[in-house]
Amino acid sequence: MVLAIKIERGVLVLPATDTRRPALPTLATGTAFAALRSRGYRIYLAGQCLASTGTWMQSIAQDWLVLRLTHSAFAVGVVMALQFLPTLLLGVHGGHLADRFPKQRILMLTQTANAVLTAVLAALTVTGAVRPAHVYAFALLAGLVFAVDAPTRQVFIAEVVPPGLLRAAVSLNAAAFQTTRLVGPALAGVLISAVGTGWVFAVNALCYAGPIAGLLWLRPADLTPVPPAAAEPHAVRAAGRYVLQRPHVVATIMLVGVVGTFGLNFPIVLTAMASGPLGGGATAYAIFNIALGIGSIAGALLAGSRPHTRLRLIVLAAAAFGLCQVAAAAAPGVPVFLVLLVAVGAANLAFQAMANSSVQLWVDPRLRGRIMGLYMVVFTGGTPIGAPIIGAVTNELGARTGMAVCGALPAVAAVALVLLRWRAALTRWRLRRPSPAGGRRRGRRPYRRRPDASGP
Repeated sequence: MVLAIKIERGVLVLPATDTRRPALPTLATGTAFAALRSRGYRIYLAGQCLASTGTWMQSIAQDWLVLRLTHSAFAVGVVMALQFLPTLLLGVHGGHLADRFPKQRILMLTQTANAVLTAVLAALTVTGAVRPAHVYAFALLAGLVFAVDAPTRQVFIAEVVPPGLLRAAVSLNAAAFQTTRLVGPALAGVLISAVGTGWVFAVNALCYAGPIAGLLWLRPADLTPVPPAAAEPHAVRAAGRYVLQRPHVVATIMLVGVVGTFGLNFPIVLTAMASGPLGGGATAYAIFNIALGIGSIAGALLAGSRPHTRLRLIVLAAAAFGLCQVAAAAAPGVPVFLVLLVAVGAANLAFQAMANSSVQLWVDPRLRGRIMGLYMVVFTGGTPIGAPIIGAVTNELGARTGMAVCGALPAVAAVALVLLRWRAALTRWRLRRPSPAGGRRRGRRPYRRRPDASGP
């Protein structure tokens, strides 16, 4: 091997070599596309794009199937609740598995399980044997797989890109996921109209071959695996204590919980808007999702272009998401509604990408799986609480009220967090401000005295 040697300012400089990763191609930094410098990430992203396309197709088909079988928006909320209930109960433990065992192997198992479950639902639907109970059972079993798969996928990205590209990779992953939102609903609408919902499920089962092949194609040189965490008692509790000692992480996760629980009930409110005040049926519902996807791509790419993110920007994005959704609920017609949905999608994905990447970069990599498991618990695990509530509000008070509630709660949470942080900052300033007489104020934390100081 030949090493290029040069002298800079009289100092002999030898280039650093990396024995694990091949040299990354040059690509402009400061954008989410910088993550494509990693070969492993390119392979992983390609597989995830195919799987995400199938997931969006299935989401449309599943919501419409439940409405056709039950004629109830509340039933759609129940399916969502069953799908995310396991994450609420087991998400942190799923993240613990990601810390303890090879993530690539875990993802192989979860993707295979997803393919088998979806194929069974496809067979039941195509043969006409499907009943609401079958969809409920599928949602619960898929939720059990998701409780392990979701936190593992979140932290696996950190193994296929260098640390400096993690924020860009998370943002580009979100943008790609939302790009498939443009293709998936359109394909689902065509297939539902042409051959029925069952064949949509069958296509999704085949789409899982993409991530499985991508995971098999990854080479050891494409990965920088984090050493597995040692077995320890109360490992999940230790991760919780770690988070509580970092107020900025706690604030971000709490805000993510409110947005995930109440703000992201689009399957409920959009199906209701499409079958109610705005009309249009399944075609309109698919178009609504496409509008969300367009905005989401822009929001994710915008988030990935930022090398650093402060908590205040995350809070601002959450507030913008909520306010835009409230405005969309009051839209007088479809054109205005679509424009506002683009804004909702942009604010939503900017918030999600910045919050996700920031939490991963703020915490110890050895605890990242458990902490992202906690992140997924509050982000998706709150759906069993929020979805039935929003479904009931939508049924009783109408689609517009349901959507307005979805937006108002995240906006209120963002404002409340700002007020709490201002109050905490003001308290700290008052504690540090000396009294006019030079002494300590009653009830304040005492000043640390110099070693040679005497007296109060």
